[in-house]
Amino acid sequence: MLLAVAFVAGCKAGPSAFDNAGSVEGDSVPDSVAVATLVDTPSIALLDTATVGPDVDSAAVVSEESAGEEGAEAEASTPRPRAPSPGMADGRFPRPEHVRGIYLNAWASGSRNRVNALLELAAQTEVNSFVIDIKDASGYISHPTDLPVAVEVGATEEVRIRDLPGLLNRLDSAGIYPIARIVIVKDPLLSAGKPDYAVQDTAGGAWADSKGIVWLNPYNKDVWDYHVDLAREVAEMGFPEIQWDYVRFADAPASDHARATYPGENGPKADAIRAFLDYSRQELAELGVAVTADVFGVTTTARRDVGIGQVWESFIDVVDVALPMVYPSHYWKGSFGIDTPNAYPYEIVKAALRDAVKRSADIEGAGITRPWLQDFTLGAPRYEAPEVRAQIQATYDAGLHEWILWNPGSHYTEDALEPIGGFVTDPVIRVGNELIPASQRFELTDTVPAAPEELAAEVVDTAATTIRVDTIPVDTIGGGTR
Repeated sequence: MLLAVAFVAGCKAGPSAFDNAGSVEGDSVPDSVAVATLVDTPSIALLDTATVGPDVDSAAVVSEESAGEEGAEAEASTPRPRAPSPGMADGRFPRPEHVRGIYLNAWASGSRNRVNALLELAAQTEVNSFVIDIKDASGYISHPTDLPVAVEVGATEEVRIRDLPGLLNRLDSAGIYPIARIVIVKDPLLSAGKPDYAVQDTAGGAWADSKGIVWLNPYNKDVWDYHVDLAREVAEMGFPEIQWDYVRFADAPASDHARATYPGENGPKADAIRAFLDYSRQELAELGVAVTADVFGVTTTARRDVGIGQVWESFIDVVDVALPMVYPSHYWKGSFGIDTPNAYPYEIVKAALRDAVKRSADIEGAGITRPWLQDFTLGAPRYEAPEVRAQIQATYDAGLHEWILWNPGSHYTEDALEPIGGFVTDPVIRVGNELIPASQRFELTDTVPAAPEELAAEVVDTAATTIRVDTIPVDTIGGGTR
């Protein structure tokens, strides 16, 4: 049985996933989906677009009041994952024991009514954290800023959060932990205003993929500094955690990449991503902020770089938290031995996260794993409370305690969330493509076929991986789907 790894780039956590849109039911999801074939890929069929999340750009039409963007610790053997520092930035926002959050796109974050509604949701449920868009895949910085390069390239011309300090004050009063999401390599404003910051074409000028997207060059230190300066600015305002999204290379077909050159290239792509994450962490260390990264869900299982520079062992010890976008809708037929992954949210998420837990256990100083989970519908079945709660339960059963929900329009399924005081009745979840009480989940999981580890490893070493990028979230999160 051949397992193909497919992913839609999220997310956004999420995590980064839908900036451009495809067609998703309800509010779309993160990093769009195009079809490309890469060599040296993993063994699981994943359709990874968000995340979340949140790095996958695919999405729905975005409006001011409901736009979306394209976006753990296991009971593992030693070494245990490293926990982020408890007190960060200006000290207002102590880190919750376990982060359980939702994504707010920039328009929602700038709307008093939307923020009020989401604060009410948090007050009634287990939600204790908000991911706030500081710069999404449009390139616009959400709040007023005087950063010189941002002003020069026009990134200050569409302010969506007019009073960011005021928003932080409101979150502080409500006991909400804020996380600043910043998209990196997908930035049409910076690549147009500073074309030398972009990947270059062998024919001259900035390189564009077959969809016309110009990508920033992850080897370029000016690209690093632009984003670190922005992170420093919001950390000084009080954000205790910086979440990098689209921290990767372009997920374009090999035929497109044949024309791409990378000034400053000095090693493998995975080394460049690691170097940026390490650099940003060092630069922000004096501010005491946690540095986190949204990654494709496939990274939890893939043993090689699938072409975007994200390899689990290469980044997990230089981030405080990694956020894989493990949206079930982004996995291809055959993933983890399941023919219809979207109908098995519990099994897909649990399998993907168990791989992450196992790999982190072998890395000294590994950061926490906090997945982006799917709270949007993309194909059958419709995702409602049983499907969303199934993913949360799978996260816990994989040995992790943290998660963030991704919905590009920032509309969430309250019935999937544990109320303050706990559930009164056993929540219903989807397991084995059936709706059952959560307490009965182990009775069905044994009936779901799974691919043997040996086969998965063999496929990872030999098969080509298909990355689908055309309608979902995963580089996460941004103005539509990621």
